[in-house]
Amino acid sequence: MSTARARILEATEELLATKDALAISTRAICDRAKVGMPEIYRQFGDKQGLLTAVADIGFERFLAEKRKNPLTDDPVADLRTAWDSHVAFALRNPHLYRLMFTPTGDAKPGGIKEAQAILLTAVERCRDAGRLRTSPELAGRSILSANVGVCMMALSFPDLFGDSDTAPAVRDAVIGKVTGDEREDSRIGTATVLAQALVATLTGTPTPDGATLDRLTAARRPAAPPSET
Repeated sequence: MSTARARILEATEELLATKDALAISTRAICDRAKVGMPEIYRQFGDKQGLLTAVADIGFERFLAEKRKNPLTDDPVADLRTAWDSHVAFALRNPHLYRLMFTPTGDAKPGGIKEAQAILLTAVERCRDAGRLRTSPELAGRSILSANVGVCMMALSFPDLFGDSDTAPAVRDAVIGKVTGDEREDSRIGTATVLAQALVATLTGTPTPDGATLDRLTAARRPAAPPSET
């Protein structure tokens, strides 16, 4: 890696700490890296090539954290730990996370495949322990899709989805569904009901008799005023 390339990557990462990728100009990157504009095109082809390279660096850090997640005798608990670490990374690196998981253009970060492979290994541990209801491949796709979805909603609409209950509710619903480790949740609020609806969509097993819709309606309906006697 050339010195100019390293400075450009570092400058882009620093700018991503406070701004979305679309709001960062190549001029700002060049000024921070102290290079001329043509250097970006020599090193990366164009701005999109630069952003893909930065996303790959983001995935390297993300995956390094994933590999540090502890392994215990309870593979389902380990899935929940992995979910929580994914959410924590997203909240610490909001603009970088969006760049990683919502790439534009033809070039896609290669790290998503390794992230999926790490999750598949974790899900296969559940299967080997007799605690998986579906194929590891479908379980892995469902969990990763839900995990990313929760993070993106929390980052994009923090007032609506950035509370401390939504991510755990979706986590327990999705992981509980694919592993059979479902828990009775007394928090039948909008977050929980939406989580159950998401599980139904991901797994193709909709809640029978419209129960999810009825509960979602009830959860969102204001409480009736006390009756007068």
